[in-house]
Amino acid sequence: MKTLFAAGLLASALATPAVAAPLCDDFGFAGLLAACNRAEEPIRLTLASGEPLGENMVLQSGAYYELEIVADGSAELAIEGPSFFRSIWMNEIVINKIEIRPMAIDSIEFDKAGTVTLSFIAIKPGSHVVRIPGTTGETQRVTFNIQ
Repeated sequence: MKTLFAAGLLASALATPAVAAPLCDDFGFAGLLAACNRAEEPIRLTLASGEPLGENMVLQSGAYYELEIVADGSAELAIEGPSFFRSIWMNEIVINKIEIRPMAIDSIEFDKAGTVTLSFIAIKPGSHVVRIPGTTGETQRVTFNIQ
């Protein structure tokens, strides 16, 4: 009986989702923007006609990320993701070395080749989709799971 109870307890412990720990032990003066709270590599999405947008990502709530969106100019393409953009605090958007500090965005459209870099802190947990508008293919969307 004790073995059965222990097995049930272990199974229920393994079934609960893992809680993501903060990246920093001590945020210091910079708070959430501290270097120790930043992801090591930027997230990259590629806007190219007929090519996959990117890979699904798991983000940690409270962590600082950079999202780099690169368009190759093969077509006029956009990305949209109102749920995702409303679930993050956006520090800035950089286009051609011009820094923009927006309150919110719904989408970004590229008429020709270029790169946009967004820096943000993931805030609201959940599953959020960023996709190319008007498409239904799995490769034309990326899901960001904020934990």
